[in-house]
Amino acid sequence: MAPNRLGAKEAARLLERGELGLDALLGACRRRIAEREPQLHAWTALAADSPQRARGPLFGVPIGVKDIFDTHDLPTEYGSPIYAGYRPRTDAAVVALARRAGATIFGKTVTAEFATFVPRATRNPRNLAHTPGGSSSGSAAAVADDMVPLALGTQTAGSLIRPASYCGVVGYKPSFGVLARGGTKAQADSLDTIGIFARSVQDAGWLAAALTGRAALDAAPTKPARIGLCRTNESDRVEPPMRAALEDAGRQLAATEVTLPQRFAGLRESHSAILWYELARSMADEYERFPEKLDPRLREACAQGFRVDPEKYAQAQRHAMDCRAHIDEAFVGCDVLLAPSATGEAPEGIDSTGDVALNVVWTLLHVPCVSIPVARGPKGLPLGLQVIGRIGEDARTLAAAAWIEARLS
Repeated sequence: MAPNRLGAKEAARLLERGELGLDALLGACRRRIAEREPQLHAWTALAADSPQRARGPLFGVPIGVKDIFDTHDLPTEYGSPIYAGYRPRTDAAVVALARRAGATIFGKTVTAEFATFVPRATRNPRNLAHTPGGSSSGSAAAVADDMVPLALGTQTAGSLIRPASYCGVVGYKPSFGVLARGGTKAQADSLDTIGIFARSVQDAGWLAAALTGRAALDAAPTKPARIGLCRTNESDRVEPPMRAALEDAGRQLAATEVTLPQRFAGLRESHSAILWYELARSMADEYERFPEKLDPRLREACAQGFRVDPEKYAQAQRHAMDCRAHIDEAFVGCDVLLAPSATGEAPEGIDSTGDVALNVVWTLLHVPCVSIPVARGPKGLPLGLQVIGRIGEDARTLAAAAWIEARLS
């Protein structure tokens, strides 16, 4: 197997044993990027090789970093012309922790403008005529196209789980706050969550364990006692091929149908109120001083955010906190829930990053989610399902997702 196609954990094992040279691994990744980047547009900057790496668990493993994280040695532009050529003095916390664990920060991957819904030029590696999703478009595409085995992304609405589904890779959105957010450009303070793209659930858990010191996240696959098949309150937006993939997986896994409690109704609307209110305030300076450099759609989103009634925002936050406090009602005795990662296949064109309806409720609830590819749609593009756990039960959710991944593969 070509070194750039290896899983992250396997590559690290071979490096440690001396059965794979670091130059061979990094060289294979560079060659793949040189071959495919002119069509894919997944990267904003690539790092010069540095021989000095910590001898940690991630030693040498190349990682792509969404261009929403500060990096001291690479431009950090947040997908915006406002920050063209900007060079922070320090690394974002998660980048510094990856370096401390020995990883090779391979470069910066394309983000939608300020990690919002305004796409850039990245295309889906499974079909260049389709979107890779967003806003973590470059990270998802780079992992899917065998450019790097791991990449960092963020999710405020559906920016990890949906691109993972569209591109056919694993996406892990941890419980809110599991991965440190310092040095990450804020979009919505109470929603922004750092996560991981990988080629397997175990690789995602392995990276999370190295970044947090929580060894339990690097867990062996464990059969869940009970899996709940959750159609969600947005089931009317799910396209027939995705619905069929969910039902087929439910049969294979002997999943039990669950219905979300009534108190969860309206969470999508609560998410919208919180998102726009907080987005406008996070981007107040850019909106006030550089309005002409914001995409018109983003400029209008900020204006909309400033129009949100503060009491409506507070009410939305109370609704979210109430549902988090009663999260067990959503699981009704299940270890994990299984739900669609997106409405369907990646839409054609790159003018949109796709529909976030199947993601926002879980983001607002702060629960861990792991998207795994399970099927192909009628256009031959990937379909992913997300394994969802209770708040803080990331290790259990990852272990269950790894078991489900093995079963459904």
